[in-house]
Amino acid sequence: MAFTEQDLDARFDLDGGAGFEVRARYNVAPGQNAPVVVMREGRRRLEAFRWGLVPSWSGDDRSGARMINARSETARQSRAFAAAFSRRRCLVPASGFFEWRAETRSRKIPFHFHLKGLQPFAFAGLWEEWRPHVSDPPLFTFAILTTDANELVRPVHARMPVILAREHEAAWLDPGQTDPAALQDLLRPFPARDMERVQVSPLVNSPANDSPECIRPAPAQAGLFPD
Repeated sequence: MAFTEQDLDARFDLDGGAGFEVRARYNVAPGQNAPVVVMREGRRRLEAFRWGLVPSWSGDDRSGARMINARSETARQSRAFAAAFSRRRCLVPASGFFEWRAETRSRKIPFHFHLKGLQPFAFAGLWEEWRPHVSDPPLFTFAILTTDANELVRPVHARMPVILAREHEAAWLDPGQTDPAALQDLLRPFPARDMERVQVSPLVNSPANDSPECIRPAPAQAGLFPD
């Protein structure tokens, strides 16, 4: 996410400041904090939640490491995600995402997928509030919903994050929208024609690297994809 707070305010019609430093990120990793858009008392707020959902009933926060993503097809029936799907949905602002194509067991080639023009967009997210004890401060966490890969992503990976159509973002955020079928209908593969795929540097393989070099094109390899 290479955008300022002002960029996100304009794109997502936020109400009020973030309350935390919004800085450009190029390689956000699970377990790290990232900006999300949530509804608070009818207002769109930008808040920093940890990536990796911890259900409110969990005995500890280590479960979040296994819950960075939720399958859109089954999330509303899942014990871990059903409550959030019903009542705690969020937008996860982004400018792109990475997937890796496995060439051999030990060699994977990273690719960056983004909208044409590198426009900001929103993943469909779910969030939770967790406390180890009632009197402890809350931990806010989130997961990103996934769906079947579109034609652009499929040669690299079978799944992709759910990118919401801009006109569907309000419905996804709306806590008054409780129709499971209507919500499910929003979670489709994003059109491949509106996206681009770029092979990038292996620098992105390490979460210690978080710089523009992570999304710069790497030398393309001939024959990597069939014509």
